[in-house]
Amino acid sequence: MYDFIMLAFSVETSCDETSVCIMHSDKTILSHIVYSQEIHKKHGGVVPELASRAHLEILQQITKDCFKQAQLSPNNIDLYSATCGPGLIGGLLVGSIFAKSLSLGVNKPFIPINHLEGHLLSPIFNNSINFPHISYLLTGGHTQIYLVNGIGKYKLLGQTLDDAIGEAFDKVAKLLGLTYPGGAEIEEKAKKGNENAFDLPKPLSKNKNFDFSFSGLKTYINLVAKKNDNSLEFVENMCASFQKNISEILITKMSYLLDYLFENKINIDSISLVGGVAKNKYIQNKLSSYCKKYNITVLLPISEMISDNAAMIAWACLKKYNKNMIDINFKADPRLAIDNIYN
Repeated sequence: MYDFIMLAFSVETSCDETSVCIMHSDKTILSHIVYSQEIHKKHGGVVPELASRAHLEILQQITKDCFKQAQLSPNNIDLYSATCGPGLIGGLLVGSIFAKSLSLGVNKPFIPINHLEGHLLSPIFNNSINFPHISYLLTGGHTQIYLVNGIGKYKLLGQTLDDAIGEAFDKVAKLLGLTYPGGAEIEEKAKKGNENAFDLPKPLSKNKNFDFSFSGLKTYINLVAKKNDNSLEFVENMCASFQKNISEILITKMSYLLDYLFENKINIDSISLVGGVAKNKYIQNKLSSYCKKYNITVLLPISEMISDNAAMIAWACLKKYNKNMIDINFKADPRLAIDNIYN
């Protein structure tokens, strides 16, 4: 890592958020802008081509605003970084080429960052974490469980075999006539619903591994919805039942995970929830209550680092930086593996 004061400028454009951040190595966030693309609402999900164009249209302006807020110029920045994968290739190219161009213009290093690692390192920003540590990565594109043994030391224990958990929220919301993104909509409607109204399936819950499946659950809800009129009562009850069902699936896998850790004599005292779905208060509370029984604390990043954002990319850049990571020629990769950037 660094042994002197540094400033990092980072870009995140892996999906439908356009975000830039300037962060000080003492963890001060001097400026952080997240622009959420509204254009996808009418389509009920992210349209990759539209996302790329939207990144291109707004990135230069929010970068100017970012430097203005921080009262800095590009010459003041020590490190430039961007998400280089995984994600939508169009967005990755827009963001990484933009950040590379800025770094070349002022002759400063460019550091490629893995989007998933940005999420995994985000709770370390505001929490003191003992390793080994478990992380639930819950986003619109990924649902994964990692054993984190240290910075850059990640073991994938399980993941979704089809839809990601955030994708399931969005698709179920669309089936119920709610707007995109669906996570916040479902959480709000669920507050007034009966969570025991529907007995929903829990795919792979009887499999004592750490993998997930959500596509069948979505299909089941689609069949039920077709037999109903999407009345407000039905929607609220289905949202509450779906949210409860998701929490129970996560807890079931957590129980298998704790057995695995015990059998392998791996001691942990914390589990982090990262990614956009980790914003869900109901899921937070259910997992926290379960883990409390085993003296395990559930940790979260700061609110502005939970969903896709450039602050977590800047933090990962500063946290991991060494001269071997400088690579202006690193190519964006939509399927970039988490161990494929200098771990």
